[in-house]
Amino acid sequence: MFRSLRNRNYRYFLSGQVISNTGTWMQRIAQDWLVLQLTHGSGTALGITTALQFLPMLLFGLWGGVVADRIPRRKLIAATQVGLALPALVLGLLDVGGIAQVWHVYVLAFGLGVATVFDNPARQAFVSELVGKDDLPNAVALNSATFNGARVVGPAVAGVLIAMIGTGPVFLINFASFGAVLYGLWRMRESELHTHPPVPRQKGQLREGLRYVRNRPDLVMILVTIALVAGFAMNFQITTALVATKDFGMGASQFGLASTAMAVGSVTGALLAARRVRPNDRLLYGSVLLFGVAAVLVGIMPTWPLFLAMLVPTGVLLMTFTTAANATMQLGVAADMRGRVMGLYMLVFMGVNPITAPFVGWMAGEFGGRVSIVFGGTVAVLTGFAAILLRRGAAEDAEIEKETVGANA
Repeated sequence: MFRSLRNRNYRYFLSGQVISNTGTWMQRIAQDWLVLQLTHGSGTALGITTALQFLPMLLFGLWGGVVADRIPRRKLIAATQVGLALPALVLGLLDVGGIAQVWHVYVLAFGLGVATVFDNPARQAFVSELVGKDDLPNAVALNSATFNGARVVGPAVAGVLIAMIGTGPVFLINFASFGAVLYGLWRMRESELHTHPPVPRQKGQLREGLRYVRNRPDLVMILVTIALVAGFAMNFQITTALVATKDFGMGASQFGLASTAMAVGSVTGALLAARRVRPNDRLLYGSVLLFGVAAVLVGIMPTWPLFLAMLVPTGVLLMTFTTAANATMQLGVAADMRGRVMGLYMLVFMGVNPITAPFVGWMAGEFGGRVSIVFGGTVAVLTGFAAILLRRGAAEDAEIEKETVGANA
């Protein structure tokens, strides 16, 4: 299950990610809390902050992938860590000094988003340079496990620290956490990296990346599936909050249990994915279909305990799908295209949700959170079923073509 940890460089990378991801989740909670304090509980201000943090991904996400192919990824990640750390430092100092204003948060959230544009594709593509193709699915799964583990630990730690020392020191702790990533990058042995020469700078590289994906039906299928599932079936933050409060009459503490149940399922799914050698189409699209079924069942659970219990397998299946999709994308592309392909992947994965969230939120508000969950699950079921049929048809066509060529030879 942990075979990629035999690689010294990957151990340093993953250790840094554990610390940094925990700090990042701590900052997310502290940032939301600070905005609410500065605006006297304005949900609109909270939405603006989130939108500004994701806006750079929508505007520049594809260029992040181009840069990840042009610059050695180890150096690029080191630079992005500085870019991610500086907003935390500035916001922490402003908050500790008692002079933070909401526009400061807006500007720094946008700056954080810009750094993320270049960090995400570089970090995703760098994993293959750390472990090679054989251990890549295992490494991707362990990355997902640590990210979701941090999603559980980070907010819990942040809640305690905010109550004890306030939000300012939490931002400064996150600033310090990026040092773990930089230390890990510094300690790596360059001779053991599976590096490829950077792509020389030239015109048309963005179009070249898009054309490469367009000519690969298997990659297009994954991206379309990601877009539909992420857009309509992964808005659990909105829907579970409404179901918990309106359908079951739960308070904030009980709602937190829903997030925990989903995160526990996600960690479990990532660890199970780490046991597999290489994902295939059956696993990839079968998990989408089963995730949709699980989401529909979540939406119709009659009691709060059953609702919570069903979130765990839903998280398992969702993580099975996302880790399989990530590994399949990375394993199936040329090394000199990996940054651009992963830039497009992250743009779709992270960028579609802010676009569809208003519709999902409207549906949940108009018809109830349960209807929204069932709708998203149904979209996932239909998407998975259609993908299975299309891929099966493509495989049969390829087999017929192969037999025809053989007969004519």
